[in-house]
Amino acid sequence: MAEFTTGEAVALHLPIARIPSRAGAFLLDLTLQLMLALTLQYALTVILLATDADSAWLSVSMVVTVVTVLIAYPVCSETLTRGRSLGKMAFGLRVVRADAGPIDFRHALTRGLAGAIVDFWMLGAFGAVAVITSLSSRDGKRVGDVLAGTVVVHNRQAMPSPSLAVAPPWLTAWSAQLDPTGISDEMAAAARRYLTRLPTLTPPTQHYLGTQLVEAMCAELRCPQPVGYPPYHVLGAIMARRQQLSRV
Repeated sequence: MAEFTTGEAVALHLPIARIPSRAGAFLLDLTLQLMLALTLQYALTVILLATDADSAWLSVSMVVTVVTVLIAYPVCSETLTRGRSLGKMAFGLRVVRADAGPIDFRHALTRGLAGAIVDFWMLGAFGAVAVITSLSSRDGKRVGDVLAGTVVVHNRQAMPSPSLAVAPPWLTAWSAQLDPTGISDEMAAAARRYLTRLPTLTPPTQHYLGTQLVEAMCAELRCPQPVGYPPYHVLGAIMARRQQLSRV
């Protein structure tokens, strides 16, 4: 199990996928890729022979087949299904971001390129690099996961239903006027870490760090800082507003 902190400062504990299940998903995907390669190469060869193309076009078709099978297949499947290739679907696995959110094209492309070049084929000694790095990582990450900032988890078991952040009633009207899109990713991450670690901090540390974050966040939002409230109330109200807009 690994702990993930979501964009709403909610801690989730999800089971990390290890080598046996990932290897099974990889072998199933590999079988599908081989079938795709044979089918695509056969179709291209038939077309080239029918058009009386020269041998250079045959070499081009082979390159197209290799790129399609090794890169386009994993990138497209993980992008369209938000982290689940056909092999991962069969084994109940999913690729997620470091905050447990769904991946997008950028993450899938990074994983696909790293998989083809480093983890498995060109430099990966047929998967040896992926196995070694996964065994060396606490979260079972291969090189592609490290570069993309992703983790592969099991998703067949029931996922926890975290309580959503709620603004304190006395700050609801104030936070409703905010536009949290002005908050930088670094500032939002700092606020999430602070709210997550709040129970472990001493009161003086809570006040000092919270005050610094509130001042910086209100400066980015270009709004006056509410007076007379604990910093974690203000930060909680801002993060609740951010969560509310992200779910719209």
